[in-house]
Amino acid sequence: MRHIVLLFLAIGFLPLAGCETTPASRQFAELRFSHLPHIRLNVGNVEVVEQYQTNPASPHVEAEFPVPPASVAAQWARDRLKATGGTNIVRATVVNGAVIEVPLKRTTGVKGVFTTDQSERYDTNLELRIQILAPGGRELAAVSSRATRSRTVPENVTLAEREKIWFAITEALMNDLNGSLEQQVRQHFSRWIVR
Repeated sequence: MRHIVLLFLAIGFLPLAGCETTPASRQFAELRFSHLPHIRLNVGNVEVVEQYQTNPASPHVEAEFPVPPASVAAQWARDRLKATGGTNIVRATVVNGAVIEVPLKRTTGVKGVFTTDQSERYDTNLELRIQILAPGGRELAAVSSRATRSRTVPENVTLAEREKIWFAITEALMNDLNGSLEQQVRQHFSRWIVR
């Protein structure tokens, strides 16, 4: 009898033997801005300062994003701002890149069993500051832009779907930031822009 029980247990676990326990790595496109025209500035150098450090502590979740917003903002500065020569420098500083996960209230009781609630909201805040500095460090001009987005997800969202949403949030943030910064740079840095 004991052998029969062991045989049934072994047969029951066979289908599980081939199961993968870790989720497959999903690839996301690198968010670059090199396809857009350079903003050419009459300066000697472009410095990119990643002042905002990704926070691994809850409720921050930007470290879990397939492409952290702060990294994409720094890449924007590297791709778009080009030095053409001169004595001044341009400094682009990533001031903020936080993403906060906010738990949402869910329906309880019997009704909750039949209801798919929105379970979390992601509040994002991305800020980039650009300065033109004289050789001694004196600020000659500065612009900054901040983009915010919020998005909720349902409680039955898969990890793959959640990552796609996170990627879309980052892409939307950067589209907002790109438009705002380009307009401000062209307006306030006009004397340094090389046509």
